[in-house]
Amino acid sequence: MPGITREEVAHLARLARLELKPEELDHFAGQLDDIIGAVARVSEVADQDVPPTSHPLPLTNVMREDEVRPSLTPEQALSGAPAQEQQRFKVPQILGED
Repeated sequence: MPGITREEVAHLARLARLELKPEELDHFAGQLDDIIGAVARVSEVADQDVPPTSHPLPLTNVMREDEVRPSLTPEQALSGAPAQEQQRFKVPQILGED
């Protein structure tokens, strides 16, 4: 399998909107090639009788029932806010959208 080229790394960097220096392209090309090689080795080991897993041990989520508990009123929560509007914190607009 041919190694990853610096042009491919540059393309990936553009897609990720990363600005890389020329020496970083070579460095990351080697690292990505090592990662791809490691994944290929794992793929070779995996057999048909080995089911794909995301974790070596079974995991279960422990969920609890929602319960109403005492909490702050909207007025109490907003009492220290520098600005508020319609019972919400008012913050400066950052995205330039309405």
